[in-house]
Amino acid sequence: MRLLFEMDTRDYDPNGRAFVRPSARGIILRGGKVAMVHSLKYDYYKFPGGGIEPGETPVAALCREVAEESGLRVIPDSIREYGLVHRVQKSDQEDVEFFIQDNYYYLCEVLPETEPQKLDDYEAEERFTLEYVDPDTAIRTNREKNHGPKDQRMLEREARILEMLSFYWDAP
Repeated sequence: MRLLFEMDTRDYDPNGRAFVRPSARGIILRGGKVAMVHSLKYDYYKFPGGGIEPGETPVAALCREVAEESGLRVIPDSIREYGLVHRVQKSDQEDVEFFIQDNYYYLCEVLPETEPQKLDDYEAEERFTLEYVDPDTAIRTNREKNHGPKDQRMLEREARILEMLSFYWDAP
C-alpha cells in the first residue's frame, strides 16, 4: 500500500520498547459527504475503523471495525486500497517507550441499511455517532475546537486525509 505521509514526533528513545498497533479505516463517500464517527463528548471526527487483531487481515479488520463503530456493513467487493499513514510517538504507558501505528485506509461502499453499533466502553462513553458530514466541517472541527484529553495528532491525521480526498467532492 502506498505511503500517504508519516507522523513521527521523534520524542522517544528508539532503543526502547515499542508497542505496535496497526489499524484499518474506511473511507465511505456519499453525495459529497463522508461517513465519519463523531465523538459527541469531545467533539471530533474520525474515520470508522480501528485496531487489527493478531491473525486478522487489514481487510477483515476494516469490515469488523466499520460495523462495530458505525453500524455500516462494508461491501467486500467494493474495497480499494487508498493509502497508509505511519505514526510513531512517545508512549504514555509506563513499560513502553514508543507507540507505532500503521493506519491502513480503504475506499469502500456500504449497504444502505445500518445495524446497531457494538461499541467498546470508551466509545460508548464518548457517544460515538455515525454522521455523513461535509469534509470541511470535519476538518475545521478537528483543528479548531477543544477536544479535551484527545490526542491532537490523531485528529490532525484525519484532517489531512480529508484534505487529500478533496478531489472526490471538488470534481465537476
